[in-house]
Amino acid sequence: MHTESSKLPFSILLPAALILLAAAFTLALSAGAAQIPFLDVMRAMFTNETGESLSIIREIRLPREIGAAVVGAALATAGALMQGMTRNPLADPGLLGLTAGANAALAVTIALIPGTNYFAIMIACFIGAAIGGAVVFGISRVRRGPMSPFRIVLAGAAVSAFLQAIAEGIGLTFRISQEVALWTAGGLLGTNMSQLQLVVPVIGIGLLTALLLSRQVTILSLNEEVAAGLGQRTELVKGILFVTVILLTGASVALAGNLAFIGLMVPHIVRAVAGTDYRFVIPLSAITGAVFMLLADTLGRTIHAPYETPVAAIIAILGLPFFLWVVRKGGRGY
Repeated sequence: MHTESSKLPFSILLPAALILLAAAFTLALSAGAAQIPFLDVMRAMFTNETGESLSIIREIRLPREIGAAVVGAALATAGALMQGMTRNPLADPGLLGLTAGANAALAVTIALIPGTNYFAIMIACFIGAAIGGAVVFGISRVRRGPMSPFRIVLAGAAVSAFLQAIAEGIGLTFRISQEVALWTAGGLLGTNMSQLQLVVPVIGIGLLTALLLSRQVTILSLNEEVAAGLGQRTELVKGILFVTVILLTGASVALAGNLAFIGLMVPHIVRAVAGTDYRFVIPLSAITGAVFMLLADTLGRTIHAPYETPVAAIIAILGLPFFLWVVRKGGRGY
């Protein structure tokens, strides 16, 4: 099944992506400061046997890598939705104020409600992401005329810097800088199953909504006038998509902190091989984002073992040149 716009058949790309995801997940469970054989990984996953290496997998690595996969899928899907909805090749939750807003809200919550539970922190991240995104798009619409992709990115950079300064200022004022930094640094160390039980359903709802609205995103990515002419209620669809992006981004920040560039890079890579039909771009972006995050987290745990390299730094090293390449390209071929 594929369309004229696709470059490779979806019937080939989807199984290939799923195989790659399974391989990346297995590698992530096996690699680390303690190298665990493949057979032990299988025993930990599919038997009730006990042992030190099996406990490491079940109690430490399995929750962490599930978290990495769902965060990668969420951020990549959020980026694909934003790029399709705004027709902006530079759209990314981390570049347009959403993650910075979630971080600032997280800092406020920790400062004003010490010892608050994880559910309240996640709700705060949703609210912060909504505020950050709304401010960026509000600033970009002050000037009349169509929204320039670069104007949106400039507004996002300014708002993100401002919100990040707020988070750091709150940390210094209330002497909780270390606690805020642990949340916002960007990583999955300490992820546990109780956190996943709250985050995974929210991300699952966001991914399902994105899949259900994928056809509408394809039409929006072409032209709003065309969408309206086809009877699409564009404002309603864009409102639902914006809420979906907030859910995906807020849950990701609550679990893994501030991670930029995944939502920028992955959809571009997927469109290069799958075309511009978002019925295919969205599921492939989710799977590819999960693979990307799994590999980045594995690299962070192994490159300087037994010490950890921040996964946010690894992603930024890859993401910044990609961002500059997209800017230089000017969105041509988007």
